[in-house]
Amino acid sequence: MELREIMTEMDFVVTEEMSMNKAMELMYQKKWNLLPVTDEKRLPVGVFTRSSLYRMISDGCPLSTSIEKYINHHVETIEIHTPFEQIEKRVKSSKVGTGVVLNDDGTVAGILTKTDMVMSLFKSVNSLQTVKALKKTLETTLKYAYDGIIMADEKERIQMVSPPFLDLFNLQQDELLNKPVDKVLPKIDLKKVYKTQTAEVSDMMEINGINYIVQRIPILEDGKVIGAIGKVMFRQLNEVSELFKKLQRAESKASFYHQQYNEAESARFTWEHIWSVNSYMEKLKSSAAKAAKGRSTVLIRGESGTGKELFAHALHNSSARSKGKFVIVNCAAIPEELLESEFFGYEEGAFTGARQKGKIGKFDLANGGTLFLDEIGDMSVALQAKLLRVLQEREFYRVGGTKKIHVDVRIVAATNRDLEEMVKNGTFREDLYYRLNVISLQVPPLRERREDIPYLTQKLTEELNKMLGTTITGMEKDTKEALFHYHWPGNVRELKNILERAMTFAEHGKIQLEDLPDYMLKAMPEKRQDRSISLVENAELETIKKALSEMNGNKAKAARMLGISRSGLYEKIRKYQLQ
Repeated sequence: MELREIMTEMDFVVTEEMSMNKAMELMYQKKWNLLPVTDEKRLPVGVFTRSSLYRMISDGCPLSTSIEKYINHHVETIEIHTPFEQIEKRVKSSKVGTGVVLNDDGTVAGILTKTDMVMSLFKSVNSLQTVKALKKTLETTLKYAYDGIIMADEKERIQMVSPPFLDLFNLQQDELLNKPVDKVLPKIDLKKVYKTQTAEVSDMMEINGINYIVQRIPILEDGKVIGAIGKVMFRQLNEVSELFKKLQRAESKASFYHQQYNEAESARFTWEHIWSVNSYMEKLKSSAAKAAKGRSTVLIRGESGTGKELFAHALHNSSARSKGKFVIVNCAAIPEELLESEFFGYEEGAFTGARQKGKIGKFDLANGGTLFLDEIGDMSVALQAKLLRVLQEREFYRVGGTKKIHVDVRIVAATNRDLEEMVKNGTFREDLYYRLNVISLQVPPLRERREDIPYLTQKLTEELNKMLGTTITGMEKDTKEALFHYHWPGNVRELKNILERAMTFAEHGKIQLEDLPDYMLKAMPEKRQDRSISLVENAELETIKKALSEMNGNKAKAARMLGISRSGLYEKIRKYQLQ
């Protein structure tokens, strides 16, 4: 309750020059026991009380006499933003029955009497008793309501909100309660029904990849709006009927694959699509963006599933060749006998089964643009030699052809193989290696940037909600821990696959631990019983254990592997009580 709600506002001015007659009329009209007296700036100078009036009458003052000499300059004042609890204490201990309320600038706003205070308390207690049982019932209902519900009072302040609503908008209860609904939740637009006094349903809206609609309902009493309810429907939208669900998913997937088809020879991703909060990844993106501006060949290295192809797309899109084609060749997916014709194309009748008019190859398609050679380490040695010649001479012959084809193509290659080791054992040409390894980008595995796991989980959930037509708002704490501790051999690709599976099987608004695949749960490290450690500490502990194991307990080598000093490693060993 605010002071402004229980005080009596002063809508007139009383100055020292006011006559006794005028002051007496105001007291009679307003039923006030005192009048605050102000100067021309409405700053308080004192009060004119009933006792002052009686003294003037006793002294035989004419009605036209100024009240100046009878003003009491001792004023009990209260600032308008004083907390209700302090006001209650002051009223109880005050010897005067009325206080003067001041605005922030010190001017007089009105008066507060003990009667005002008692009546407001009486009204609050009555209202509380009347509403208590109803509120308890509503809170229980809201807790188990399937959709999100929010309720605001006559002053448009939020008084109640359901857990599913908080989950959907990723909010905490204390962020909303007693706050103006239009300020903290402008998208809900609940304020509208206070004016229209008519229930309505919003258009389809979207948050975190989840579609929802809002039903706005005014609460009326004697033709006046005394509150409003907002019902946010999001789960039922996909459960109206099984047919609607199937249709929605089919349309989502059709749209997705149609887009993939249309963009088959264009780069779809930019640097904004490489989601990370890891400092090394941010530096890597910055270095790659600089490399994109040049003409040099770029080799992207990293484990399978780390996002090497995303880097290749983004490189093309931020290069001077962004208007040209972006052509992808997966060297591991095409049979070796067809690789040459895929790269260089073939002339009519070049071999049995060839098209009558021949076929242009990937180099032709990528002319003026970028050719992305994925899994370059899986290319045969024979084809490596032909590729090297094209990179050096910028020309090639089609299969079965005699005419040189000149091309201007930038090469971006990617591999998860150890090319240096392959060069040593003769399975990868050394000259091609040096031709490709002009600018090298090493994309780290997900287990080395665990701080990205929560962020990637959020972004992928939003993306998958749109694709699958699901309404997943998050995941339980133990599920987050499981994701954080897992070693992720398949990296970001595996994270996306696991999330898609979990969101498909989830029966609640949040992903539960049992929604994760069994193999992942079995791989979770056992929790240490002797002390409580954070997720980050636990990840550090597992990394140190692995390094010591791989180095057969050699602490100097383990420290070098971890990139820390030997004394730093000893300190970590003492911290985690490792032998």
